[in-house]
Amino acid sequence: MFGRPTARSRIISQVIVTLLILPFLLPLIAIVAKSFEGAGFVKNYVAVLTKTPLLQSTLNSAVISLGVIVLVYCCTMLAAYAFGKMHFAGKKLVFNAILVGLVLPTIALVVPLFVFVSRLDLFNNYLAVIIPLATTIIPFTLLLTRNYLAGIPDEILEAARIDGCNSFSALVRIVLPLAKPITAVLIVWAFLQSWNEFFLPLLFLPDPAFGTVTTIPLYFTSTYGSDQPKIFAALVLISLPIVIAYLSLQKFFEKGLSAGAIK
Repeated sequence: MFGRPTARSRIISQVIVTLLILPFLLPLIAIVAKSFEGAGFVKNYVAVLTKTPLLQSTLNSAVISLGVIVLVYCCTMLAAYAFGKMHFAGKKLVFNAILVGLVLPTIALVVPLFVFVSRLDLFNNYLAVIIPLATTIIPFTLLLTRNYLAGIPDEILEAARIDGCNSFSALVRIVLPLAKPITAVLIVWAFLQSWNEFFLPLLFLPDPAFGTVTTIPLYFTSTYGSDQPKIFAALVLISLPIVIAYLSLQKFFEKGLSAGAIK
């Protein structure tokens, strides 16, 4: 048995961990430092806030992200429960077919997506981005969530059925409360993917009134050059919601991600 760590060992461990993390912090430090250059910290950030539709774009991105999170969560939980805890013919075949989506990049689906959006007349409609984004995210979240739910003891669900719960009631009353860690993973991952999406909003939401936050840096670019400090200031502001979301759900996110990946 190992003894209780001493103050010296804790300090050494902290120094080692800090040194290991430092390379991953350097890009963030470089972005923030770059945003201080040029006209200066205050003028760069004021320009982003006043010379771009940042508030409207943030609202648009929030609507898209919320729609993606809700769609991904509902579809993932229902499908993961079916694949992880229910028995039906062709379950493995259907599950593997869905996982094929992991190797299909969104850019490879642009042409059919464009035809789909065009025929349904969904240009400048949030659904034109929400639905394709959710469908590309679900294969990964389904894989993690199915592995997590498979680790829930079957005896708990059997006891719930004896008490009169059907499959859906067991999902709502038993499984979902036990799935908070993996829920945090779904929320953070779906939010990260939808908030950072650049191409689909640019393609399907051509009206500037529907622009997302990822298009804000374009306001400081031109044919003959770009104002890099203001671009980096915009990137810092765009990244803040992601950092806040991760820090708020960090404990559950790490637990759910590790549990969903080990099976």
